[in-house]
Amino acid sequence: MEADSVSIWPRMEPFLLGALQVAPTSKLSLHYLRKMAIYVQTREGCFPVLGWSMWRHIACGKLQLPEDLAWLYFETFDLLLGHTPEERLERAECMSQCSSKSELDQQRSKLSVDTLQFLLFLYIQQLNRVSLRTSLIGEEWPSHRARSPSPSERETKASSQNKNWDDQAHLSFVQNHLADILELLVEPGQLSHSGQAKRDSQISLEAVRSLGLLLEGSVGHGKGVQPVHRLLTKGLLQTQSGYSMLSRSFPLHKLLLCLQQNLTLNPFGMTACLRSGKKLAWAQQVEGAMKRAKIARNTHMAPPGSKMVLMSQVIKQTLAKTSDKLTGANIKIHRCSDAFIYLLSPLRSVSVDKCRDSTVVLGPVQTSVHIHSCQNVRVVCVTGRVVIGASSRCIVHALTPTCPLLLPGNSDITLGPFHTFYPSLEDHMASVGLAVVPNVWDQPLLLGTEGLASPLLSSSSSSDSTCYRLLPPSEFHMLAVPFQMEGDTCEVPGGLPPAYQAALREKQKRIQNWQKTVMEARLNKEQKQQFQELVELKFHEWLLETGHRQELDSLIPPTVNFLKDSDGAATDTSRVKDTKAVRPGGVGGTADCCLLNL
Repeated sequence: MEADSVSIWPRMEPFLLGALQVAPTSKLSLHYLRKMAIYVQTREGCFPVLGWSMWRHIACGKLQLPEDLAWLYFETFDLLLGHTPEERLERAECMSQCSSKSELDQQRSKLSVDTLQFLLFLYIQQLNRVSLRTSLIGEEWPSHRARSPSPSERETKASSQNKNWDDQAHLSFVQNHLADILELLVEPGQLSHSGQAKRDSQISLEAVRSLGLLLEGSVGHGKGVQPVHRLLTKGLLQTQSGYSMLSRSFPLHKLLLCLQQNLTLNPFGMTACLRSGKKLAWAQQVEGAMKRAKIARNTHMAPPGSKMVLMSQVIKQTLAKTSDKLTGANIKIHRCSDAFIYLLSPLRSVSVDKCRDSTVVLGPVQTSVHIHSCQNVRVVCVTGRVVIGASSRCIVHALTPTCPLLLPGNSDITLGPFHTFYPSLEDHMASVGLAVVPNVWDQPLLLGTEGLASPLLSSSSSSDSTCYRLLPPSEFHMLAVPFQMEGDTCEVPGGLPPAYQAALREKQKRIQNWQKTVMEARLNKEQKQQFQELVELKFHEWLLETGHRQELDSLIPPTVNFLKDSDGAATDTSRVKDTKAVRPGGVGGTADCCLLNL
């Protein structure tokens, strides 16, 4: 088989989930990471695995990073790793039993990561580094492979709000920085006095295994995905890379040239999904903005870690879905407005991007929920991490074991406790390793270009230090998921915080007092009729003023509504068994409720 039939591409998840969406601290520049690479490979207890205690020593003592920021990077990398749900649940139980910082440190000290992979993870934080030249003229220098973008690429560019989702940016980053990346893997004994790799340096097979964090590939079209080190040690690519079975190593310059010649765009990335992914469309389009709605997925063909569903420009719709085809997928919800979206399956990650005036209710999200450039959006989730950036007037109800991360540019963010359930929620949580404790939804961290700032301790007058509030119990209400499903969960997992539970009891008490007052009024039949009409009138006025009327209207399934996928097969939504909308009585409506057959 010819060597040019081998394709190598950047993996999606390290860039999507691992690169924090903020300009990195200067302490993670190549200069300092080179020094760290030498340090960890020449000190006992740092290589080939790096524990939290040693990383804390390096980060705080050598790089002068705050301990909270050091833990944030360590914890973020750990979210990427393939721990089993059982391992995650066991760790959550241990963490929840810690009653002091010393006990917490003791538990954290049990954690370790692959040293070289962690170095590469720290290096790709440069993905979102702000370039002075780019900020002035708006574009990067053209590469030697520059060409006119195709329509699908232009659509990708327009659809992508940041580099974390942009597979073209991932490829460009690897192409431009591959020499530096490989240099971090060279053993200290093969470096020059200045700390740079010599031209005749060798890279061991074990070091190239670590490169599998960033790169993978396949032999021929449609063949199975393989780690990069396997591709480089077989066939003609073995000759091209210069791999020696005797020394179990690669010449640095040959390995670099081989990878550069075989790098290509990720065939399971967003560009490919938009171009050739399975499309979903409404067979009976309503007039107006709904014609712009686009939903595409690659979950029928992509390997684990590369599955995605892209939803764009869903407007004035209620979309509801629970399906095995969503399980483990990375979801991007983009430019949706006046929408109510329910994705009630265990998910890998979710990005809510440039949405407004919408509600998003999610099944358990194993890694992170990222909210970016949104306005007046409510997100309800159980997730490994919540990240909010450049958003305003958003409400997030979360159950999360990690501190919510607030990036620059936020205003009027409200954080509240998780306040809903659906019948299979606890089973879904167990399947992704999320427990009810620890739950630190109310302990956010502010992350900017200067590092972390504790919002509880900050006395800064900057807007970012006052960009959020905790939801007052007096404003708290439960959220009901309006669909009939199978399962055993019948209450909010873990319960509500005491203050919010007390607020609900107080509201229920007021309702009971009101009902008692009405009964004691001893109204006659005519008065009861007049009173009923007045209450209904005021209620409908309240529904209109608050926007809840649209929410109720959109839950009423139309009499005839079909969804058609890309192969032309139509599905009657009245037969979709995944979710069944509960029809609210006495409320008419015109908006659609689409139960997607993904």
